[in-house]
Amino acid sequence: MRRHSLGIAMIVGLITSSCAQRAPEPPNLAPGTPHVTWVLMYGDRDNADSEFACQSDPRTACVLPASRPEAQSFSDMHFYFHGAGAETRYEGTINIGYLQGSESHTSRTDIAVQKNESITNQSVIGIVTSTPGEYAVTLSLTGTVRDAGKPMPIRATIPVIVK
Repeated sequence: MRRHSLGIAMIVGLITSSCAQRAPEPPNLAPGTPHVTWVLMYGDRDNADSEFACQSDPRTACVLPASRPEAQSFSDMHFYFHGAGAETRYEGTINIGYLQGSESHTSRTDIAVQKNESITNQSVIGIVTSTPGEYAVTLSLTGTVRDAGKPMPIRATIPVIVK
């Protein structure tokens, strides 16, 4: 795919280990609890990771620049699926509402964090909408620790302001 012909969104190759980037950790979480953290970056066509927008902890307002005809704005949303001891599987959907070209972008998630791993990463890169406004990123997932076998719902809505 040529750089200047990127589609609405491009899902980038998913499974990496914890050594690559430092992921935010939520405070006061019981050991063995499946959880997802995230970091939202933005930039241009050449580097969608050049500027920090926000992250799961500490939580601040997520503000992205709107795309303009002369300067498209790209975002890279990094999701970190944390291991909870034994193999931990995350399944469900992630909906990113601020991407250009449609009402929203929804991706299916089915990721396992192996027992000997602490984290697995999934990133979604896309072009930010040119329409300023309030949007949301919605996580609707279940996290299941293999030894426990009981799915735990993971729901989050991340407000994003496009200016």
